[in-house]
Amino acid sequence: MIDKQIERFINFLDADEYFEAHEMLEIIWHPRRFEDDDEIRVLKGFINAAVSFELIKRGRFPQSKRVWKNYLKYKLFIKNLDPTIKDKYIKLSLVVERKSNILKI
Repeated sequence: MIDKQIERFINFLDADEYFEAHEMLEIIWHPRRFEDDDEIRVLKGFINAAVSFELIKRGRFPQSKRVWKNYLKYKLFIKNLDPTIKDKYIKLSLVVERKSNILKI
C-alpha cells in the first residue's frame, strides 16, 4: 500500500496539487503517528514538504519556509532506514527537492 501512496504523492506533486499530495501520505502516517519509528518520521517530513509547497501556492512564503525546515529535520532519518526501503525514500527526496528548486524555497 505504501508504494501506491508514494506514487500517488509524486503524481500530485507533479500536478501542483500539493494538498492532495499531503493527503496521500497522511493516510499512512496518521494511524501510526505516535509510533517511535524512523519511517514514520520520514513520512511526516514528506507531508511537511507538501504543506510547504501548498503554502507557497497560497502566497504564504514565510510560513512555507518554516514548514520546509521541518521537512529538512525529518529527512535526516532516511539514513536510519532499513536498506530494503531506504532507496525509495532517497528517490522520493530527490523528487521533493527538485520541486523545491522549481518553487524556489
